[in-house]
Amino acid sequence: MLFTLLQAAPAGQPGGMGQLLPLMLIMVVFFFFMIWPQMRKQKKAKAYLAELKKGDHVVTTGGFHAKISQITDTHFILELEEGKIKAEKAAVSMEMTLAAYPKPKA
Repeated sequence: MLFTLLQAAPAGQPGGMGQLLPLMLIMVVFFFFMIWPQMRKQKKAKAYLAELKKGDHVVTTGGFHAKISQITDTHFILELEEGKIKAEKAAVSMEMTLAAYPKPKA
């Protein structure tokens, strides 16, 4: 496709690579400012969920503050003041948990 665009525009006339360059530049800027930071954030959240262990305090996306009492492959059993609930691992918010229960610096 690129080759046909370059062939179709005679020299000295608008078109060809001149039209494609701004579009490619916009795509690169979009990637670095939108997609790449989101991928890094998802990788960090996945690593955070993997290092959670029994007894850690967490906050869910629904706002529940709880302590992990059991861990399986896909969910946590969380201990609340009034009982226990089963929550998906994706329901634990890394940002809210770190804000409510900051990790002590070693």
